Amino acid sequence: MERKLEDFFSRHLLLQKEGLSEGQLQKLINTIESEYQSWFLSTIIQEIEEIMAIDPSLSVKEIVQVAAERIVQNLAADAATIRMFDPETLRLTSFGAYGVSDYERMSTIPVKNTISGQVIEQQRSIAVPSIMKDPLYQNKDIVRSWGFNSLLAVPLVMPVPKPGGNNLLGSLQIYYKEDDRKFDKLEVIHAELLARRISFVLAKKKILDLEELNRRKETIVNKIFVKLSRREGIKLKDFFVLLIPEIRELLEVQSCSLFTVSEDQQFINLEAAYPQDACYHDAGHSFTIAHHPYFQVAVSETKNAIDTEFERITQAYVLIKDPARSALLSSPLQEFTASKHIHSILLVPLSVDGRVRHLLSFNATNQKHSFSDEEIELLTFFGKEIMKASRLEFFGDILHDIKNPAIAVAGFANRACKLMENADLEQVRGKLKKYLDIMASEAARMQDLAQAMAGEGRETTVELSAIAAVRYSIIEEVVHELKLKGVTVLPSQLEADLFVSCSRFALERVLDNLLSNAMRAAAEQGEGTVALRIRSRNGMAELAIENTGEIPAEHLARMKQGAVKGRGLNIINRFVHTNHGNIKIESGSGITRFIIMLPLVAPTAKH
Repeated sequence: MERKLEDFFSRHLLLQKEGLSEGQLQKLINTIESEYQSWFLSTIIQEIEEIMAIDPSLSVKEIVQVAAERIVQNLAADAATIRMFDPETLRLTSFGAYGVSDYERMSTIPVKNTISGQVIEQQRSIAVPSIMKDPLYQNKDIVRSWGFNSLLAVPLVMPVPKPGGNNLLGSLQIYYKEDDRKFDKLEVIHAELLARRISFVLAKKKILDLEELNRRKETIVNKIFVKLSRREGIKLKDFFVLLIPEIRELLEVQSCSLFTVSEDQQFINLEAAYPQDACYHDAGHSFTIAHHPYFQVAVSETKNAIDTEFERITQAYVLIKDPARSALLSSPLQEFTASKHIHSILLVPLSVDGRVRHLLSFNATNQKHSFSDEEIELLTFFGKEIMKASRLEFFGDILHDIKNPAIAVAGFANRACKLMENADLEQVRGKLKKYLDIMASEAARMQDLAQAMAGEGRETTVELSAIAAVRYSIIEEVVHELKLKGVTVLPSQLEADLFVSCSRFALERVLDNLLSNAMRAAAEQGEGTVALRIRSRNGMAELAIENTGEIPAEHLARMKQGAVKGRGLNIINRFVHTNHGNIKIESGSGITRFIIMLPLVAPTAKH
C-alpha cells in the first residue's frame, strides 16, 4: 500500500515542485493510511452490513426500497427510484421509490432509448450530470417538479443457482438536486458496491421462499394422504376446501374457483369454488369461452406477454390488476368484484400435453401487480394436486355407478338359469330373450363405465322418455332381485318425443342414481312406492322421481347446499348444471320428490 500511495503522489502532486522531502511524503502517506483510509473502509463495511442485515422475509419490493433508502443516505443523495426488468414483456416496470412522495411514473417503459434500458443492455452504471440536457431522459417535467437535476443509474443483479451466471433484475436511479454534477469514479464504485449487496439479501430471500414453497407442497401432499387414508368418499370440493388455506395465506386470496376446459376449448365449466357462498355462479355452471375475454386470453396457448395499467398477461398467468376498469371483464362481473371488494384477479392455466385443460381463478382483496415464480409454482402444484383429486373422485363415481348394472346382470342371470330348467323352452323363449337382452345391455354399460376414464362422452340429442323407460325397467328388476317386497314400483307416466341435448352416458348415470336413492328411501319405510313422471313444461323437459318418505329439514338444507357425503347428489348436480338445467327437491306430506328441468331441443339438432 505504501508503494502505491507513493506512486500516486508522485504522479498527481508533483513532488519536485511542491518540495516535499522523503520524510514528509512518508509522514503524509502514514497519516492517510491510518486516518482517512481506515475511516473510509470502516464506513464502507458498516454500510454494507446495514444492507445485508435487511430482513430477507420482506417482499422483494420492500427489500429493494429499504436498500435504496440506505444507499441514498450513504451517498448524500436526495431520492431514488427503482425499475425492474420484466423478461415476459421485455420492458422495465416501476418498482417503488424513496424520497419521492408522489411517485406517479409510468408503470412500464421500454428498454430501448432509455437510461434505465441502457443500464440493462450495457450492464454498467451510467452517470447523467444534467437530466434536462440528456435526450434519453424523456419525463423531464416530472423530475423538474421534484427539483432533481442529475442522477446516477446503477444495475441491480441477483445471483441465481443455474447456468448462465447472474440474472439482471433492473436499475436503481439515484437523484441529486445539483445540476451539472461531476460523478467521480470512487462515487460510482461506491454506489455499485452497495447496490450489489442487495443481491445477497435477495439470494437469502430466494432460499427462504424455496424452503417455504417446499414446506407448503409437503403440507398439501400430507393433507391429501391423510384424507385418502380415512377411506372416505373422495369429493373434489372437499379437497378444495382442505387445501385452499395453504395458498390463501401466501397470496392473500379471498376466494378462488376451479374450471374445466372442454376438449374443443369452446366451453369452460365451474367445478368447485372456495368459499362456496362467495362464488359468482353455482358449481357446474358452464360458460362459452368466446363470450368471456378473460377466459379466452387465459386459455389461449399463444398469448402475447402484455403489461398495462389494468392487466398483466404472461404465459404462466393472467393478472387483472384493476377489475373495475379492465376491458377483459363484463359489466356484471365488474359490479360483482366491486361489491365483494375484489381488487385483483389471477387466472392460472393448467396444461396437459401442451393444451390448457383446467383453469384456476383467484380473487384477492389487495391490488396485486405481479406474482413471483414461487407463488405461480405453488399455485400450479396446487392445481395439479386438485386435478388428481378430481380423477380419484371420478373413479369413485364409476365404482358407485357400476353397482346397479352389476346387480341387474346377476339378477337376470339367475332368472335365465331358472327358465332354462323349464322342460318346454319355447314357452319361455320370449322372457329368456328379454332377460338376455337386458344382461347384454347392462354388461355393455359396465364396460362403458370401466372405459369412461377419459370423460362422460360428447353431447348428443336423446329422447328423454325412451332412455328413462329402460332405466326404470332396470330398477324394477333390482327391486325384485333384492327381494324388497315392501317396495312397489308404480307405472311410469312418460310423455313421448321430448328431446334434450346431453351425454347419453351421463344421463343414464343420473337416472340410475335418482332411482336407486328413491328405491332405498322407500325400502327404509318398510312399505313404500317409487314413481317416475316425464312431461314438457314451459319449454323444458321435466323429469320427476318421487318416493315414500320425507327428508328431515336439516338434512334437506344441507342437500340443497351440496354439503352431503353421498356421491349420487354430487353427480346429479354436476350433470344438471353442465347441461343448463336446474334441480328442485321437495319433501313433505310423506313424499320426497326430485325434479330436474332440462332445455328441450329439436330432434334433428346437431350437437
